[in-house]
Amino acid sequence: MSPPPALTLSSRPLQRAQSLHEQTYQTLRTAILSGELSPGDRLVETQLASVLQVSRTPIREAIRQLQRENLIATDDNGALRVASLSVTDAGHLYDCRIALEQVSVAAACRHATALELEQIDLAVQQVEKSMGQEAHPLTNYQLLHMDYQFHRLLAESSDNPWLVTLLDQVFDKMMLLRLRTMQHNPRVLEIRSEHRNIYDAVRDRNVSAAVQAMQDHLTASKERVIREIEQIEEKG
Repeated sequence: MSPPPALTLSSRPLQRAQSLHEQTYQTLRTAILSGELSPGDRLVETQLASVLQVSRTPIREAIRQLQRENLIATDDNGALRVASLSVTDAGHLYDCRIALEQVSVAAACRHATALELEQIDLAVQQVEKSMGQEAHPLTNYQLLHMDYQFHRLLAESSDNPWLVTLLDQVFDKMMLLRLRTMQHNPRVLEIRSEHRNIYDAVRDRNVSAAVQAMQDHLTASKERVIREIEQIEEKG
């Protein structure tokens, strides 16, 4: 069995303004979703407590909450690890996301304000500009954050707060997939041209074109991610 990784988690004690449980939970959650803790990494309560300078009680509470969110799982030997999603998990998550985001983009066509459209356009332009600068390439996390921002802005412009909440839950799980696959192949993420196609349709209030562009984007992404996970599992 491989030893647990050396943890840094920003190497600073937690502040006491919030409850220790909440701070511990947020710190671990951020570490997982940023890739600081990678899928499959082993988590040891005593080590986490030492790094964060807290007792094991808030560590246990935070871990239980992250287990409920399926960000931490128990392996066959009973050890706690950062969740590592399978090909089947990837397919199911993408199917949920495709369904939700078709609703999201259709509603954005109908309800997006001029200001919201401007914000979405700026998000697309930021990606186009950043990905064209070879001298200062973006990190995988930066690329994924820009992808998240675009899709969340669309959801926010749908005028449906429940949709935003549901998509946020899916986005968290998707981050585990995307970080894992991009570590092996950064080209698995294609957001420059595909995001532009979606935005153009939303700007024109063309519901059918926007829904089709979103479906094409996420279906292509699903195929790229699943293919990459299959290759990772074959090598493992």
